[in-house]
Amino acid sequence: MGVGITLVCTVPLVISMTADAAPDLLLSRGRPVLASSVQSPGTAATLAVDGIAETRWTTGTAAGSQWLRVDLGRTQNVTRVRINWTAAYARGYRIQTSADGAAWSDAYATTSGDGGVDDVKRLRSAGRYLRLLATQRARASGFSLTELQVYGPGPVVPAAASTGSPAASTGLTDPRKKELAFQLVSSAENSSLDWRGQFGYIEDIGDGRGYTAGIIGFCSGTSDMLAVVGEYTRRKPGNKLAKYLPALRTVDGSDSHAGLDPGYVAAWRSAATDPVFQKVQEDERDRMYFNPAVTMATTDGLRALGQFAYYDAAVMHGMSGLRGIRAAAMRVAKTPKQGGDETVWLSAFLNARVAEMRTEEAHSDVSRVETAQRTFLRASNLDLDAPLSWRVYGDQFSTGR
Repeated sequence: MGVGITLVCTVPLVISMTADAAPDLLLSRGRPVLASSVQSPGTAATLAVDGIAETRWTTGTAAGSQWLRVDLGRTQNVTRVRINWTAAYARGYRIQTSADGAAWSDAYATTSGDGGVDDVKRLRSAGRYLRLLATQRARASGFSLTELQVYGPGPVVPAAASTGSPAASTGLTDPRKKELAFQLVSSAENSSLDWRGQFGYIEDIGDGRGYTAGIIGFCSGTSDMLAVVGEYTRRKPGNKLAKYLPALRTVDGSDSHAGLDPGYVAAWRSAATDPVFQKVQEDERDRMYFNPAVTMATTDGLRALGQFAYYDAAVMHGMSGLRGIRAAAMRVAKTPKQGGDETVWLSAFLNARVAEMRTEEAHSDVSRVETAQRTFLRASNLDLDAPLSWRVYGDQFSTGR
């Protein structure tokens, strides 16, 4: 064993008594956990903190360091970490803590690990997050462990108290979370968090979908703009856009402006000052995209981040596109409803989303996924709790609590 490591055969899961330390509470069991990679859904990161010796986390086979990170729910003093390795142990690894999940400090490091059970005691470190960073392999196949147990004086934060569960969490049905979702979409669609300032936005962005307009980018070539103007005309006959309905039906499915130019842009911007038209945009956004996407995500057992990931995909690709992305992800992972790990599923979903975006030149910049949604996932922020910080298309955004 390396310096500071003692082999221990059995340790109670909740409280352990040692001759050289005060009673320690198990802080990590059932807490949210994130990994750099997993071998398969059956070796997910959550299995490292489930208290079951027969389950394990196993990394993928890619070369380089791998890590496992546990969210302790609040800043905790960490006095002890116990690692139960399989045969694929780490010869070299670091135990690190962090207040924010971004900046890390070493609590312990070794290059002489020999597998089995490493019981690292007398640590003096603190942080909300603890990370095991495995740097040197014993086997070329990767790293694997059955349990990572983090101890300290506590108090223990119950898993449900911080993260909730799909059944208990309100997700994007919470008005505050819904508002946040709209701000996130607006940051990508309009380079602004002020989505209510976008009712009059309209331009052709050259993506083959004709005019893009309004609070989520309704398009003249993808039927949703036609639906918005149609509903506006139903509620307010004789409005300034009504006369363009025949042209919108004609150009639907194409990038053509036939029958719309030259007056359509001005008419849209003028209509955008009408509270009736503004309400129509909000209602049609919810009817066509937000409600069905959130319903699908909730059915799949996802919390707020997953619900937003589905919604954002629906905004860009339509509901049919969302279903296609979901189907692609299901070829490599299971949804939480199917018994899969939520983090593993969302990683697979985002991978499928990025692959779909890269099939279109206009959407080849995938930062709305990689430096926004993926950033939240890496931080284990499955409930999409503020404050948030992200980048989209080179612009930096943040929200307060």
